Amino acid sequence: MNTSFKQKLAVLTIAAGMVAAAGCSKGASADVPQAPPPDVEVATVEQRDVPIVHEWIGTLDGMVNAAIKAEVSGYLLSQDYTEGSFVRKGQWLFEIDPRPFDAALAQAQGGLARAKGQLAQAKAQLLQAQAQLAQSVANQGRTQLDVDKYTPLAQQQAVTQQEMDNAAQNNIAAKAQTEASKAGVETARAQIEAANAAVESAQAEVDAAKVNLGFTRLVSPIDGIAGQAQVQVGNLVSASSGTITTVSTLDPIKVRFTVGEQEYLNLSRNEMALGRLQLELILADGSTYSHKGKFSFADREVNQSTGAIQLTGLFPNPGNKLRPGQYGKVRAAVGTSVGALLVPQRAVSELQGSYQVAVVDSANKVSIRSVTPGDRAGPLWIVTEGLKAGERVVAEGVQKAHAGTEVSPKPFVEAN
Repeated sequence: MNTSFKQKLAVLTIAAGMVAAAGCSKGASADVPQAPPPDVEVATVEQRDVPIVHEWIGTLDGMVNAAIKAEVSGYLLSQDYTEGSFVRKGQWLFEIDPRPFDAALAQAQGGLARAKGQLAQAKAQLLQAQAQLAQSVANQGRTQLDVDKYTPLAQQQAVTQQEMDNAAQNNIAAKAQTEASKAGVETARAQIEAANAAVESAQAEVDAAKVNLGFTRLVSPIDGIAGQAQVQVGNLVSASSGTITTVSTLDPIKVRFTVGEQEYLNLSRNEMALGRLQLELILADGSTYSHKGKFSFADREVNQSTGAIQLTGLFPNPGNKLRPGQYGKVRAAVGTSVGALLVPQRAVSELQGSYQVAVVDSANKVSIRSVTPGDRAGPLWIVTEGLKAGERVVAEGVQKAHAGTEVSPKPFVEAN
């Protein structure tokens, strides 16, 4: 067999092998079945009027929180209330050892008694000085009569010059005594003024001692729930010791929540003014509080560091079940969106700040469309741009819905 024949035979063998291989490949491809379209759950875009509901994180606080503090220094003698119980205005909560303040009051009362005695003595001295003045005036009147009588007689030489001189000297002495008596009266009056001031000072000390003694009994200034005692019996307390306990008025109870400045402006301009808002409170366990609340007031300023403002709502709290420090969600319908287009929230995907949905057409083909979402309404999301009423969007199985692929749509059922 020559070389040329061998080459031709090899070429024919290879060609036959390629034909056989191609036939086998074609047969194998024909045997593999095509995968069915993936199942997805779709929801129809619905159009209707829906209330616009906003939610904010709220913190509960007492309507009035009265901090009970010591006003005087002393040892805490007793605690006279049950922690966490309801107390009445004026109810005795704590007592500070009153013995040092009893002694101080007794000492002040003694000083007041001495001051009153000095005042009585000064008044007696005034009466005595006034009597001496009256006597001096009378004496000077008699000496003046003698001078008046002897003067014409001395001119007629009916009396001696010695008698005239004696009468004049006696009159001068009587006048001096009168002036001295007047000075004594003024001195007595000054002593009375000083004694009155001493009495007033002593009375002020007594009043202060009574006030300090009263401060040894710490009472509740309001009706409310008394909190845990922060100081134990036997401890030394003073005005610098801080709060011993707190009494809070809890019915109604305040709920503070924060909204952004823009949202606050929108709420203020809305037809449903802030004062007409009906507030709901969602508690930490997810339950809705049984009583509706109302808007109370907005803080006086916007926080410059956060750009938000604090609002306060009031909720009835019969039985004082809600307590300060609890957290919850405050929910309110702030308006109505007319003819809103609604899709399930889970149908909207966020990607780098943009939002999109998978739309299924009449041929069950998928297209990815950008949308602009608005407010949320429960489990639904209002779409302001990108969709039309009646279109179908993928709500479950979005990861299987690629652009251009065919899917097998099933009705979407929202999980409870």
